[in-house]
Amino acid sequence: MFLFVVMLACEADIKTTLPYYKDASFTPHWIANNKEKRARFHKIPSFELINQEGDTVNTSTFSNTIYVADFFFTSCPGICPKMTKNMGLIQEAFINDTEVLLLSHSVTPKIDSVEVLKKYAEEKGVISGKWHLVTGDRDEIYALGRSAYFIEEDLGEEKKDSDFIHTENFVLVDYNGHLRGIYNGLNAASVHQLIQDIRVLKKEK
Repeated sequence: MFLFVVMLACEADIKTTLPYYKDASFTPHWIANNKEKRARFHKIPSFELINQEGDTVNTSTFSNTIYVADFFFTSCPGICPKMTKNMGLIQEAFINDTEVLLLSHSVTPKIDSVEVLKKYAEEKGVISGKWHLVTGDRDEIYALGRSAYFIEEDLGEEKKDSDFIHTENFVLVDYNGHLRGIYNGLNAASVHQLIQDIRVLKKEK
Protein backbone atom coordinates (compact mmCIF):
# COMPACT_ATOMS: atom_id res chain seq x y z
CA MET A 1 0.00 0.00 0.00
CA PHE A 2 2.80 2.40 0.92
CA LEU A 3 4.63 1.67 -2.35
CA PHE A 4 1.42 2.26 -4.32
CA VAL A 5 0.95 5.69 -2.69
CA VAL A 6 4.56 6.65 -3.41
CA MET A 7 4.17 5.64 -7.06
CA LEU A 8 1.04 7.72 -7.38
CA ALA A 9 2.78 10.70 -5.79
CA CYS A 10 5.73 10.41 -8.19
CA GLU A 11 3.41 10.10 -11.16
CA ALA A 12 1.46 13.19 -10.07
CA ASP A 13 4.72 15.12 -9.64
CA ILE A 14 5.84 14.30 -13.19
CA LYS A 15 2.55 15.52 -14.58
CA THR A 16 2.92 18.90 -12.85
CA THR A 17 6.59 19.52 -13.64
CA LEU A 18 8.70 19.52 -16.78
CA PRO A 19 12.03 17.78 -17.38
CA TYR A 20 15.34 19.51 -18.03
CA TYR A 21 17.46 18.97 -21.15
CA LYS A 22 21.19 19.36 -21.69
CA ASP A 23 22.08 18.16 -25.18
CA ALA A 24 20.84 17.48 -28.70
CA SER A 25 19.39 14.10 -27.75
CA PHE A 26 16.78 15.88 -25.62
CA THR A 27 16.88 13.08 -23.09
CA PRO A 28 14.66 14.20 -20.17
CA HIS A 29 16.21 14.72 -16.75
CA TRP A 30 13.93 15.08 -13.74
CA ILE A 31 15.95 17.32 -11.41
CA ALA A 32 13.40 19.90 -10.27
CA ASN A 33 13.99 19.13 -6.58
CA ASN A 34 17.79 19.01 -6.77
CA LYS A 35 19.26 22.52 -6.47
CA GLU A 36 22.85 21.34 -6.84
CA LYS A 37 22.15 19.54 -10.11
CA ARG A 38 20.14 22.49 -11.44
CA ALA A 39 23.01 24.85 -10.67
CA ARG A 40 25.40 22.75 -12.77
CA PHE A 41 22.94 21.94 -15.54
CA HIS A 42 23.10 23.30 -19.09
CA LYS A 43 21.94 26.90 -19.50
CA ILE A 44 21.68 29.27 -22.44
CA PRO A 45 24.98 31.22 -22.44
CA SER A 46 25.31 34.98 -22.58
CA PHE A 47 24.47 36.57 -25.93
CA GLU A 48 23.97 40.03 -27.41
CA LEU A 49 21.87 40.68 -30.52
CA ILE A 50 19.77 43.50 -32.04
CA ASN A 51 15.97 43.42 -32.34
CA GLN A 52 13.52 44.94 -34.83
CA GLU A 53 13.54 48.24 -32.95
CA GLY A 54 17.32 48.52 -33.15
CA ASP A 55 17.59 47.82 -29.41
CA THR A 56 20.19 45.54 -27.86
CA VAL A 57 18.76 42.22 -26.73
CA ASN A 58 20.88 40.12 -24.38
CA THR A 59 20.67 37.57 -21.62
CA SER A 60 19.46 40.21 -19.18
CA THR A 61 16.44 40.94 -21.41
CA PHE A 62 15.14 37.46 -20.56
CA SER A 63 16.22 37.37 -16.93
CA ASN A 64 13.42 36.03 -14.71
CA THR A 65 11.21 35.29 -17.69
CA ILE A 66 10.02 32.22 -19.56
CA TYR A 67 10.66 32.45 -23.28
CA VAL A 68 10.17 30.54 -26.51
CA ALA A 69 12.99 30.61 -29.06
CA ASP A 70 13.01 29.75 -32.75
CA PHE A 71 15.13 30.34 -35.87
CA PHE A 72 13.71 31.77 -39.10
CA PHE A 73 14.36 34.19 -41.97
CA THR A 74 12.02 36.80 -43.39
CA SER A 75 12.33 35.70 -47.03
CA CYS A 76 11.55 32.04 -46.23
CA PRO A 77 8.68 30.90 -48.50
CA GLY A 78 8.21 27.51 -46.87
CA ILE A 79 7.92 26.73 -43.16
CA CYS A 80 8.61 30.16 -41.67
CA PRO A 81 5.23 31.80 -42.35
CA LYS A 82 3.45 28.96 -40.52
CA MET A 83 5.98 29.10 -37.68
CA THR A 84 5.48 32.85 -37.36
CA LYS A 85 1.72 32.37 -37.30
CA ASN A 86 2.02 29.80 -34.51
CA MET A 87 4.42 31.99 -32.52
CA GLY A 88 1.67 34.58 -32.85
CA LEU A 89 -0.72 32.19 -31.10
CA ILE A 90 1.70 31.99 -28.18
CA GLN A 91 2.01 35.78 -28.14
CA GLU A 92 -1.79 36.06 -28.00
CA ALA A 93 -2.10 33.45 -25.24
CA PHE A 94 0.25 35.44 -22.97
CA ILE A 95 -0.28 38.92 -24.37
CA ASN A 96 -0.67 40.54 -20.94
CA ASP A 97 1.89 38.39 -19.16
CA THR A 98 5.20 40.27 -18.88
CA GLU A 99 6.97 37.12 -17.70
CA VAL A 100 6.51 35.33 -21.02
CA LEU A 101 8.53 36.49 -24.05
CA LEU A 102 9.30 35.27 -27.57
CA LEU A 103 12.67 35.29 -29.35
CA SER A 104 13.05 34.66 -33.09
CA HIS A 105 16.60 34.56 -34.47
CA SER A 106 17.24 35.35 -38.13
CA VAL A 107 19.48 32.75 -39.79
CA THR A 108 20.20 35.22 -42.61
CA PRO A 109 21.29 38.17 -40.47
CA LYS A 110 23.15 39.95 -43.29
CA ILE A 111 19.87 40.14 -45.23
CA ASP A 112 17.53 40.60 -42.27
CA SER A 113 18.60 44.05 -41.14
CA VAL A 114 16.81 45.98 -38.42
CA GLU A 115 14.72 47.70 -41.09
CA VAL A 116 13.76 44.41 -42.73
CA LEU A 117 12.84 42.87 -39.37
CA LYS A 118 10.80 45.95 -38.45
CA LYS A 119 8.76 45.71 -41.64
CA TYR A 120 8.24 41.97 -41.13
CA ALA A 121 7.18 42.56 -37.53
CA GLU A 122 4.58 45.11 -38.61
CA GLU A 123 3.22 42.76 -41.28
CA LYS A 124 2.96 39.82 -38.88
CA GLY A 125 1.51 41.57 -35.83
CA VAL A 126 4.64 41.22 -33.72
CA ILE A 127 4.38 43.22 -30.49
CA SER A 128 7.62 45.01 -29.65
CA GLY A 129 8.90 44.24 -26.19
CA LYS A 130 6.93 40.99 -26.20
CA TRP A 131 8.38 39.31 -29.24
CA HIS A 132 11.94 40.05 -30.29
CA LEU A 133 13.02 39.38 -33.88
CA VAL A 134 16.80 39.51 -33.75
CA THR A 135 19.73 39.91 -36.09
CA GLY A 136 23.44 40.18 -35.39
CA ASP A 137 26.64 38.22 -35.85
CA ARG A 138 25.98 35.08 -37.90
CA ASP A 139 28.52 32.98 -36.03
CA GLU A 140 26.95 33.88 -32.70
CA ILE A 141 23.43 33.08 -33.90
CA TYR A 142 24.46 29.75 -35.38
CA ALA A 143 26.45 28.79 -32.29
CA LEU A 144 23.42 29.55 -30.13
CA GLY A 145 21.17 27.48 -32.38
CA ARG A 146 23.41 24.44 -32.50
CA SER A 147 25.27 24.45 -29.18
CA ALA A 148 22.88 26.21 -26.80
CA TYR A 149 19.32 25.51 -27.99
CA PHE A 150 20.18 22.29 -29.89
CA ILE A 151 17.57 23.44 -32.37
CA GLU A 152 18.37 20.94 -35.14
CA GLU A 153 17.39 17.28 -35.12
CA ASP A 154 20.21 15.86 -37.26
CA LEU A 155 21.63 13.74 -34.46
CA GLY A 156 24.98 12.20 -35.29
CA GLU A 157 25.43 14.33 -38.42
CA GLU A 158 28.30 16.76 -38.03
CA LYS A 159 27.47 20.27 -39.20
CA LYS A 160 29.89 22.64 -40.90
CA ASP A 161 29.93 26.33 -40.02
CA SER A 162 28.73 27.09 -43.54
CA ASP A 163 25.70 24.77 -43.29
CA PHE A 164 22.35 26.54 -43.14
CA ILE A 165 20.05 26.24 -40.11
CA HIS A 166 16.51 25.49 -41.26
CA THR A 167 14.25 23.96 -38.62
CA GLU A 168 10.63 24.14 -37.50
CA ASN A 169 11.47 23.56 -33.84
CA PHE A 170 10.44 25.86 -30.98
CA VAL A 171 12.42 25.63 -27.73
CA LEU A 172 11.07 26.46 -24.26
CA VAL A 173 13.43 28.15 -21.78
CA ASP A 174 12.59 28.64 -18.11
CA TYR A 175 13.12 31.48 -15.63
CA ASN A 176 16.73 30.41 -15.05
CA GLY A 177 17.82 29.85 -18.64
CA HIS A 178 17.35 26.07 -18.64
CA LEU A 179 15.93 24.16 -21.60
CA ARG A 180 12.58 22.61 -20.68
CA GLY A 181 11.05 21.49 -23.97
CA ILE A 182 11.28 21.23 -27.75
CA TYR A 183 8.20 21.38 -30.00
CA ASN A 184 7.25 21.17 -33.66
CA GLY A 185 6.33 24.74 -34.55
CA LEU A 186 4.26 23.60 -37.51
CA ASN A 187 2.03 21.26 -35.54
CA ALA A 188 -1.07 22.71 -33.88
CA ALA A 189 -1.19 20.06 -31.14
CA SER A 190 2.50 20.58 -30.35
CA VAL A 191 2.06 24.35 -30.10
CA HIS A 192 -0.97 23.85 -27.85
CA GLN A 193 1.16 21.60 -25.63
CA LEU A 194 3.83 24.30 -25.52
CA ILE A 195 1.28 26.82 -24.28
CA GLN A 196 0.19 24.38 -21.58
CA ASP A 197 3.81 23.73 -20.59
CA ILE A 198 4.45 27.45 -20.17
CA ARG A 199 1.61 27.48 -17.64
CA VAL A 200 3.28 24.57 -15.83
CA LEU A 201 6.58 26.49 -15.68
CA LYS A 202 4.85 29.55 -14.28
CA LYS A 203 3.90 27.54 -11.20
CA GLU A 204 7.58 26.88 -10.47
CA LYS A 205 8.39 30.48 -9.58
